[in-house]
Amino acid sequence: MKASSAKITAAVVIILATVAWLSYTGTRDNRDYYVTIGELHSMGDKAYSRHLRVAGNVTTGTIHHSGPNVQFQLAEEDAKGVIIPGQIVTVSYQGTEPPPDTFKDEAQALAVGTYGKDGVFHATQLQAKCASKYAPAQPGVKPANTAALIPPKT
Repeated sequence: MKASSAKITAAVVIILATVAWLSYTGTRDNRDYYVTIGELHSMGDKAYSRHLRVAGNVTTGTIHHSGPNVQFQLAEEDAKGVIIPGQIVTVSYQGTEPPPDTFKDEAQALAVGTYGKDGVFHATQLQAKCASKYAPAQPGVKPANTAALIPPKT
């Protein structure tokens, strides 16, 4: 009876250890570090070994499409909307889906991927936001096309 009890205990310990190891390695490998462009440039060799998220504004005139892939530059801006000198990174997006419709010049974008030793951020995910589309309503200005929001009377 003692031998079967020891076997069950050993099996439970092995299963729990395996689940704990898989949980640890799964969360470690899927972790994304959010960094600014300035922080990315100052990370040194650490930047090459981490999965990162970098946000900035798409620099005007730098978008070059090649099928679903796109190459562009992200710039970090100060509080006044002025590009900070030296805080620009080239991004090469090669994902499974084309960039979103809101991905345009001067749009805010978030690139997820890895930073290469070639100085290019290699993104596998791309999100974009059109600043004007999400801006708060101006006081005293009636929003356009509000008729579509009003349900018909029944």
